[in-house]
Amino acid sequence: MKILKVLNIEKYYGNKSSLTKALNDICFEVEKGEFVAIMGASGSGKTTLLNCLSTIDKVTSGTILVGDKDITKLKGKELNRFRREELGFIFQDFNLLDTLTAYENIALALTIQAIKGKELEKRIEKISQELNIVDILKKYPYQLSGGQKQRVAAARAMITEPKIILADEPTGALDSKSAKMLLEKLDYLNQERKATILMVTHDAFTASYTNRVIFIKDGKIFHEIYRGESSRKEFFDKIIDVVTLLGGDYSDAL
Repeated sequence: MKILKVLNIEKYYGNKSSLTKALNDICFEVEKGEFVAIMGASGSGKTTLLNCLSTIDKVTSGTILVGDKDITKLKGKELNRFRREELGFIFQDFNLLDTLTAYENIALALTIQAIKGKELEKRIEKISQELNIVDILKKYPYQLSGGQKQRVAAARAMITEPKIILADEPTGALDSKSAKMLLEKLDYLNQERKATILMVTHDAFTASYTNRVIFIKDGKIFHEIYRGESSRKEFFDKIIDVVTLLGGDYSDAL
């Protein structure tokens, strides 16, 4: 089942005298339960693409379908409902509320959807066990390590059971040990919960945990590779091969 269809999207910035084409006729699809990485050097358009998929930015032309809904046409309350109910976000800098405990940060996403009482507690207990954060739920963000904060952020993104999780450089602020633990947990959620995850990253190690990598260069899809039956190490090597093919354009991305 196709959960996401991106059809001929383009994004321009500026005016006629100084026009920048950030996205140039991008097309791809994502199946339900896929874990997909989007890679590219700085300025390649990968963040612009994520912003358009998350409705933070509007496309200049083209169509983005989530399920059977054209999200490029959503406005007002309908747009807010879509963001709240069908998207989950994991940011590089966590975006946790400092005045709330880890439990309250996760619960907030559910209370906005009017889910309360035992159902709320049951969902938080389950996701907390899956992400190994049960023992830190009463702590505030300032009491947590970067890895713990990001796992709380992942729990917050997953708890509403959205159609797609959008992750923007989720390991960017983490040390290698914390990054590996987060990626293993995201992989678990993808395998066990069939969560559909679309992750922007510039890091080949991070991308090697996914099922597929889409490479973007100059606002266009340059190449894509599938993991298939490859081991994570073999897939990592394939990713590095493409990065090498991209050459100098990628020197700042690794």
